[in-house]
Amino acid sequence: MNKETQIKARVLDRLIAHLDTNKDVQNIDLMILAKFCRNCLSKWMVQEAEVIGENIDIDHARRIIYGMDYTEWKKKYQKEADPDQLTTFKNLNP
Repeated sequence: MNKETQIKARVLDRLIAHLDTNKDVQNIDLMILAKFCRNCLSKWMVQEAEVIGENIDIDHARRIIYGMDYTEWKKKYQKEADPDQLTTFKNLNP
């Protein structure tokens, strides 16, 4: 692995850790502000694994990103999106 790839991997690890320590930041807020969320990172992980001939299923990718099973994370940390969030999100993605 070259140095640039190592740095990118470390940055991703740092992003995952940052999201983990900021569980109050909801996925819908991330989607509205940055047009990506924890679920996107999980899906990207699956897609990039396929590019290099590896197979990671979405549940495993989510455990990597969320640090636990997705259903457990949702139960513990995910709040219902309020009507304003849903409207904003819908208007960003007609």
